[in-house]
Amino acid sequence: MRLETETPQQHAPRSGLILLQVLVLGLFCLFTLRLWYLQVHKGAKFAEMARDNQLRQVRINSARGRIVDKNGVPLAVSEPSFALGLVREDCADVDATLAKVSEWTGVDKAQLLETFRRGKKRVKPFEPLTLITDLPYEALAHIEANAMLYPGLEIVIRQKRSYPTGPLMAHVLGYVAEANEEELEKRPDLSLGDSVGKQGLEYSLEDELRGAKGRKQVEVDAFGRQHNEQILEPPQAGHDVRLAIDINLQRECARLLEGQAGAIIVMEPDTGKIRAMVSEPSYDNNMFVLGVPADKWKELRDNPRHPIQNRVTQGVYPPGSVFKLLMAAAGLSGNFIKPGDVVSCPPSYRVGNRDFHDWKKSGFGALAMKDALVHSCDVYFYKLGDKMGIDNLHEYALASGFGARTGIDLPHEKAGLIPSKEWKRKRFGAAWSRGETVIASIGQGYVLTSPLQVARYLSALVGEGKLRKPELVDTEEPKVDASLPLKEGDRQFILDAMVATVERGTGKSLYRPDVVTGAKTGTAQVVKLINPDVRIKGKFMPYEQRDHAWMASWGKKDGKTYVVVCIVEHGGGHGGEICGPIERKIFEQLFGPAPARSRAAAPAPEAQPAAAEPDDVGD
Repeated sequence: MRLETETPQQHAPRSGLILLQVLVLGLFCLFTLRLWYLQVHKGAKFAEMARDNQLRQVRINSARGRIVDKNGVPLAVSEPSFALGLVREDCADVDATLAKVSEWTGVDKAQLLETFRRGKKRVKPFEPLTLITDLPYEALAHIEANAMLYPGLEIVIRQKRSYPTGPLMAHVLGYVAEANEEELEKRPDLSLGDSVGKQGLEYSLEDELRGAKGRKQVEVDAFGRQHNEQILEPPQAGHDVRLAIDINLQRECARLLEGQAGAIIVMEPDTGKIRAMVSEPSYDNNMFVLGVPADKWKELRDNPRHPIQNRVTQGVYPPGSVFKLLMAAAGLSGNFIKPGDVVSCPPSYRVGNRDFHDWKKSGFGALAMKDALVHSCDVYFYKLGDKMGIDNLHEYALASGFGARTGIDLPHEKAGLIPSKEWKRKRFGAAWSRGETVIASIGQGYVLTSPLQVARYLSALVGEGKLRKPELVDTEEPKVDASLPLKEGDRQFILDAMVATVERGTGKSLYRPDVVTGAKTGTAQVVKLINPDVRIKGKFMPYEQRDHAWMASWGKKDGKTYVVVCIVEHGGGHGGEICGPIERKIFEQLFGPAPARSRAAAPAPEAQPAAAEPDDVGD
């Protein structure tokens, strides 16, 4: 018997095999097509994206050094802030991105485009180009939430300058602001959006405060996201600076000048250290850090009292009778007069066909130099100046530090002016006259000095005759620039006359029995009197025509000596009347409250010239 193992019905259908082959072939074709799409059709794009997963080197911003007062109180500090940058290499559509940034922040798109245009020249394509230097928190949060939709936008942490004391130290510290094109050209280490010192110590000490940027290497993907970073060179923070200024004394000086235009400087004569420097009115330097609004700048610029000007170093004024200290020294040094020489001082001094009047209508009679200084007799110094001549005065004043910058570490200091025959010939093409010498001898006419020059000169008189550089930085070693051309005996004679001025002269308001104090007052005219015999009290004159009030003084107690100089512009009164109470309060801040005055403590009166008429008040 034969067994059959297969039947025709058990053969695999041919159609099924063909279907399987078609499926395999289709799958192969699909992979082949996909491979072609990725490798050929989109190959260039994906190759570019692959290259974007790369290593970049970027800068790390450094912190600016702090500025503190002599006791460590912060005066200028840096605080973290957030800036918005744009990495061009990661941004596919710059115009659309800037439009969206404008929408998020409220910054005009045209302004953003201009910033972008400027930055393209200086910022590498893979570095963030700063669009906005200080982002509000609301805008920061919105940008962070939508950053994935706009590749290239990057939040950059920067340092923003802050001045805790604001207007109190504005003229000393100055301010920082965004670097301009010229500054970016000069300093290759600066980037667009960096801040630099523009005024004050921020400007003068820029290199010391700035520090150095660091570098880091980061791995960035095609969407601009940073994955890994490695510090190649850490940033170096700027050096901290400790000033000689005592902020409590500074605050008291500013309070005493509040509402007036003027300046106060407190200086240590044996070191040149400045313990207070106040110029009023002032301004808030914080507003300049992020760019002062146009309306605020116009308000500051057009203010008739010029709040931006530092009157201590940039204000130059006729010194008035304070200049008589220099005149006395010049007369003694040049042997034009001796301390004991008695000079007749009538009510006026005639030169040619003009009479030059004394501040006291009745005159002072006969005076030696000490009493001429104590009572600030004009005629005495008219005669001395006429005898000396302007060129001798010019030469001596320059040797004593006037007519030149003091060298203080502040920008734009003015040198003032000590006139001479040659100066007038070059300036006006005219000859010098004797009358102009007479006027110059009491610190009027063309003579111009700054409060800092007066403080430096008085510090030299008190400080062994050494002209020192005024120092704002406490860590700086005292520097002697020159010595006064004055004999030791003559220097001490002038100081004794200043003490007598406080005891019985125009500086009586400063007298206190526990402090050795000397002073010289001054009143400087700003307009010529049409009729010098008709005197109008300052408070009844228009503000801009009122005299400037001066006082230069020094005080010594318990081994500490300070020089104080005050000027009140258009003060409406004489130096002793306007500046005396101010300086008395400053000495109370320096030496403590004065003991109660009594008849027993008051100095014994000496013989004085005849009393002035009621309307006559000395310098």
